[in-house]
Amino acid sequence: MFLKSFFLLLAILPCNLAFAEISVIDDFGDEVVLKEPAKRIVALYGSFNEILFAMDLEDRIVARTAGDDYPEQIVKLPSIGTHMRPNPELIVALNPDLVLQMAGRSQAKAPLEPLKVRGIPTAMFQVTSFDELYSLIHRIGILTAEPERAEKLVQSMVMRLDKVKEKYTDINDKPDVFFEIRYPNLLAAGKGSIVSDIIRKAGGTNCVKNNKKIVRMGEEELLRLDPANYVYQSGRMNQSPVSPTERGHFKMIMAVRSGRILKVDESVFSRPGPRNVDAVETLADFLYSTN
Repeated sequence: MFLKSFFLLLAILPCNLAFAEISVIDDFGDEVVLKEPAKRIVALYGSFNEILFAMDLEDRIVARTAGDDYPEQIVKLPSIGTHMRPNPELIVALNPDLVLQMAGRSQAKAPLEPLKVRGIPTAMFQVTSFDELYSLIHRIGILTAEPERAEKLVQSMVMRLDKVKEKYTDINDKPDVFFEIRYPNLLAAGKGSIVSDIIRKAGGTNCVKNNKKIVRMGEEELLRLDPANYVYQSGRMNQSPVSPTERGHFKMIMAVRSGRILKVDESVFSRPGPRNVDAVETLADFLYSTN
């Protein structure tokens, strides 16, 4: 594998050569060049903080956004605004050597522009699958000069997912799953989301075939899909959701009639990061515990 070969080469190079220049290409084709390993990182999205904590590099994080509260140690750090509206002056004052952003909304790149003007290295990533998540972790490993930690984290995730796969390897008919992002004004997870890959890794099938990340869904279409399993999240996008069992017209859905309903944590399922493996394990237990 190219990445493993690169990590090995980096490890055996003399220190003065290995740190001469560090560079990666982000998910939008921009080259991110650092003169030395990133040690003062500002993440505009919580996924990066979770990855850095999982790599035991939490000492590299110098700030958080107002919405970050996991891991709990993160709340001690200064807030620099929100994911989409960070305060550039506060960020500059922290003297970061790397700022990370997660794509999703079309405006996600805008907060990086005033930082680039000031010469601060920035990178933007997009994660809609485990393979893309692994690639992100490996590139963070390169930018922090900790490729072995990155590889260790990826391998631990892969091993856990392999154990989950053993539960349904011999099952041909994968149960269908509907994942509710928000209700009312129903939004569902489409095939272009990390949630859809979580469903697949858990041995299920996303019954929403639209390739978008988030799909606006009419209730008539939901009734037509008639999913056997209904998963709904609770979090910032779906605050204090009412259980589908308490929505009168949802009683016609197979999942509601049979009690196949699962409430989950939005930050575990919808936020790309190491805890997505927890999401797979939770969903697989739900799908196959009674099979």
